[in-house]
Amino acid sequence: MNNKLEFYLICKDHTVSREKFELYKDEEHDMLMTLPKPSSDTLGKYYESEDYISHTDAKRTVFENLYHIVKKYSLRKKVRLISGLHQSSGALLDLGAGTGDFLIEAKRKNWKVVGVEPNDQAKVLAKNKGIVLESDTSTLPDNNFDVITMWHVLEHVPDVHLQIKELKRLLKPNGYLIIAVPNFKSYDAEYYKSYWAAYDVPRHLWHFSREAIKSLFEKEKIQLQKTKPLIFDSFYVSLLSEKYKNGKMNFLRAFWVGLISNLKGIRSKQYSSHIYILKNK
Repeated sequence: MNNKLEFYLICKDHTVSREKFELYKDEEHDMLMTLPKPSSDTLGKYYESEDYISHTDAKRTVFENLYHIVKKYSLRKKVRLISGLHQSSGALLDLGAGTGDFLIEAKRKNWKVVGVEPNDQAKVLAKNKGIVLESDTSTLPDNNFDVITMWHVLEHVPDVHLQIKELKRLLKPNGYLIIAVPNFKSYDAEYYKSYWAAYDVPRHLWHFSREAIKSLFEKEKIQLQKTKPLIFDSFYVSLLSEKYKNGKMNFLRAFWVGLISNLKGIRSKQYSSHIYILKNK
């Protein structure tokens, strides 16, 4: 990215390394990027934590059990969303498939599913559930998928522009792309500032706004159709942010901040996380 960058914020990796990283704003696309960006050789070590919940099925704590209750509800909603877009089952690609639960739910609804997940631990858990995941998209055919989903994945990719070009290659004409990412313009991001858990540096290399998603994808003639809020994300992120800021999860305060964020989002349309529904031209 060659655009001029302006310093925005210093954040800490609270999950693994305790290292500090800087966020810089790309004014052209209204997005942030994490610097220094770890190299491909070193990035993997920042995911080596039992606390990185999307790569495990752990239910050790109240927080983890709550996470899985909400996850089960959200999986059904996600499948209803894609089925409503395409009107019937079709070919579905899920990038960053984690332990495979979304694909299992989609398969139950007769979708022809393919998943990609680079993390070996998550792939083993998915395989034990009967879902074999690819390591990358390089062997997948052109114009093959009716719907491609990335549930909190785009913020992790090393090169966002190359990733969007690859999505364009894989998607059928008039196919749909579903992107879910945190929104750094939300109230909870403003409230917690450098402690906002959804910055999640350096695993999150990019931090998006609605304007960023719209402009980035338009360059590849993939048009933003609709934006939907992820209501539960403000509570989940606020809980983690409380832990990072105060050393413990204050459920009451996190609930209050999450609630305010959602209420403010009704007017501002700036929720903690958004689902972006895009269509290939």
